[in-house]
Amino acid sequence: MKAFDDPDPDADADPGPDADPGPDAEPGPDADPGGHYGETFFRPDAAGEGERIDFGALAYDDITMARLRALGVGPGWRCLDVGAGTGTVSRRLLDEAGVTSVLAVDRDVRFLGGLSVPGLDVREADITGPDFAPGPFHLVHARFVLMHLPERDRLIGALAGLVAPGGVLVLSDAVDLTSDRTPGTAYTAAMRAMWQGLGATIGTDVSWVPSYPRLLREAGLGPVAAEIHVPPLLPGSPISRFWADTWERSREAMVSTGLVDDAAVDAAVRYLDSDECAALSAGMLTAWGWKPGEGSR
Repeated sequence: MKAFDDPDPDADADPGPDADPGPDAEPGPDADPGGHYGETFFRPDAAGEGERIDFGALAYDDITMARLRALGVGPGWRCLDVGAGTGTVSRRLLDEAGVTSVLAVDRDVRFLGGLSVPGLDVREADITGPDFAPGPFHLVHARFVLMHLPERDRLIGALAGLVAPGGVLVLSDAVDLTSDRTPGTAYTAAMRAMWQGLGATIGTDVSWVPSYPRLLREAGLGPVAAEIHVPPLLPGSPISRFWADTWERSREAMVSTGLVDDAAVDAAVRYLDSDECAALSAGMLTAWGWKPGEGSR
């Protein structure tokens, strides 16, 4: 992939005011159960939330960066990092890949506000708003974002619309590897309760994530491809600490399902930190699709 010419700077206009997604409805592929990530659970102002996000970054950032570098991301690229969290990917795009600029967007930018990195622009915005249109970008990247939002088909199309001709949209989200054939352990019970509880309260839904390649193709991108990474669950590892912390913060939703009680959640946390743990973490599926036009491979 060759470097791109810098697009029209006037295209990076400020987005409109934040807008909530559609009306309340029963949880489903494009439904809004009423609660929202970062409000009902995983509030940015809660003590230790930034550390929880960083545990996830430690587990996945190297994989994300390896994929982005393999796609050719580098000097001359103008990038959008959606749901930037604590800014680890945004910073590494600038420091390691040497991209020209990164616009880091999140609904709450308290973990990004103190960053002072040449080429980094931080913006507080809601990507579900109809006026969010800051592009075009050579790379549009979103990790662990769409799985928590309704209207996913529409949002994939909207993000594809922010990609410059010859650029690429890269989406990563979780895939659940527990199933009816998975041995019944404290861990599998907790994971099933977590997905069900978060689905009922804030609309988290990972069941559609394997459809990413098809959805990217339907959004007019191509060629498309995808891969899955599953970090090992080891006592004290970043991913094990991430899940333990995530269960603590979503405990109310998990218990409300009736699948677990507080004692079962505590047992699952202990299991994760023991040598007895023999389980698969949820995986991260990453899919990408190229916008046809000059500058493509």
